[in-house]
Amino acid sequence: MAGLVMWATTFPTIRRRFFEVFFYTHYLYMVFMLFFVFHVGISYSLISFPGFYIFIIDRFLRFLQSRNNVKLDSARVLPCETIELNFSKNPIMIYNPTSILFVNIPSISKLQWHPFTITSSSKLEPEKLSVMIKSQGKWSTKLYKMLSSSDQIDHLAVSVEGPYGPASTDFLRHESLVMVSGGSGITPFISIIRDLLYMSSTNTCKIPNMTLICAFKNSSDLSMLKLILPISTEISSFVDIQIKAFVTREKESTCNMNINKTLGFKPYVSDQPISPILGPNSWLCLATILSSSFMIFIIIIAIITRYHIYPIGQSSKTYTSAYKSLIYLLAMSVSVVATSTIAMLCNKKKYYTKNAQNVDVFSPLIIESSPEQLLSESTKIHYGERPNLNKLLVGLKGSSVGVLVCGPRKMRQEVAKICSIGSAENIQFESISFSW
Repeated sequence: MAGLVMWATTFPTIRRRFFEVFFYTHYLYMVFMLFFVFHVGISYSLISFPGFYIFIIDRFLRFLQSRNNVKLDSARVLPCETIELNFSKNPIMIYNPTSILFVNIPSISKLQWHPFTITSSSKLEPEKLSVMIKSQGKWSTKLYKMLSSSDQIDHLAVSVEGPYGPASTDFLRHESLVMVSGGSGITPFISIIRDLLYMSSTNTCKIPNMTLICAFKNSSDLSMLKLILPISTEISSFVDIQIKAFVTREKESTCNMNINKTLGFKPYVSDQPISPILGPNSWLCLATILSSSFMIFIIIIAIITRYHIYPIGQSSKTYTSAYKSLIYLLAMSVSVVATSTIAMLCNKKKYYTKNAQNVDVFSPLIIESSPEQLLSESTKIHYGERPNLNKLLVGLKGSSVGVLVCGPRKMRQEVAKICSIGSAENIQFESISFSW
């Protein structure tokens, strides 16, 4: 029954319109796995043991990370009902562009966790992590009204999980990079541009020529372009980028782009910067947790089997398959909880207290121009029309052109169709979707 309920909520109609029902229903996986083990016995359930064991460790580590309140430095409220949240980050945390962060604000809902694309770059902004939140649902609307209606909020409790993202992104392999976005689909491209901006300032490699084609419904949405360049980070140069913005529902600007509000927060002493739960060498630490917890699990099972289930020299009691399965599950839980907690505490003591002053921080860059000036010189705005993607994408020159798209499904399908034509052999297509 648990499996059928989870399966029923995966249909797109339910998953997209009632995401919370889909999300909370899938916690029934615990009931499903428990009765699966009881039904088939521990011997046959070992078929799914490796994957489930790794998942349990990952889920418990995420639980430990989500128990802490993170340090929220500021929030920027834009006229297009969009908010940028700026968190304090430990410089040792490195993430790739297009990564996401799960955010929970207990004052709005203690249970709801929502994923948002990170707009900052861990290289350009080593001590800050930013996410952009567009007011499109009940949760995000409540957050926007809370921040936009108040001139000053002393503190806002926030918990996070992540960041999660691709293991690697190689945008430098392209000679040109074309990014097509619709609405809030511009968010993953902001992190890409900021990351390439840092690489351009170091002069370590050649940066591809970039073109950003973005479509918005209203002129107020153009304020999202202000998030492309960070305010707090000094910059010395600007990458070669052309921004072509299209406002589809208005023939002229009807909104003052300079109307925005910045709120500063006073963090509590218990608030912590966003930090990697396993330190900078997370893969090595995770491998240690996996191997050590499995060894502890085997030792516990061996002791229980030797002295409790099949005691040598004593009459063997007959235990049911469900009882043996329960013993195995308890032993697994004890080994995972013990090793994961010890690893988290050791990394916290090693990297976040003693060596806090010795962390290598990227040196700041020297400022030469304001972000507004750099953007205005590279941006061309078209009112009252939609982007002619066929005209903009067909005939792109260059040996290797990367075309990235993030936006509505029709836009992604149209771009994919254009890139798949036979004459576009130099184009490499990649879609970034927000569908969950």
